[in-house]
Amino acid sequence: MVELGPGTGGTTKALLEAMPSQSRLLTIELDPRFSELLEALGDPRLIPHTGSATDIADILQEHSLPAPDAVISGIPFSTMPQEIGQSIIRAVRDCLAPGGIFLAYQFRGHVGRLGAPEMGTPDVQMEWLNIPPMRFYRWVKQ
Repeated sequence: MVELGPGTGGTTKALLEAMPSQSRLLTIELDPRFSELLEALGDPRLIPHTGSATDIADILQEHSLPAPDAVISGIPFSTMPQEIGQSIIRAVRDCLAPGGIFLAYQFRGHVGRLGAPEMGTPDVQMEWLNIPPMRFYRWVKQ
């Protein structure tokens, strides 16, 4: 599994709690300070990496990891240039294992519009109890 934009690790901790013991979680974070916080978690299944999500294929290769079954993203697609967002989505699509899932959780709808040309129409779920409501965009690689 790969997590893009783990930040301080709140979602990362939940993923690690839910993952089987033989799984691996690669996190890709631009901010080296956040990567250091993730290192401090001390979980042997966790591979924190400082870098850009656009380089996901190279990062997977650098860590000798296979195509991921899932990529989870909390990076804010609504605040980045459209070209970078599209580049990230293409990179995710290209590296996912067949049948792999790309899940992006967002407050705004930009990722759905960016991802549709690359990966098709996403399944969208809303979490209304979150304030503001959170959208979950899910694609499955054919």
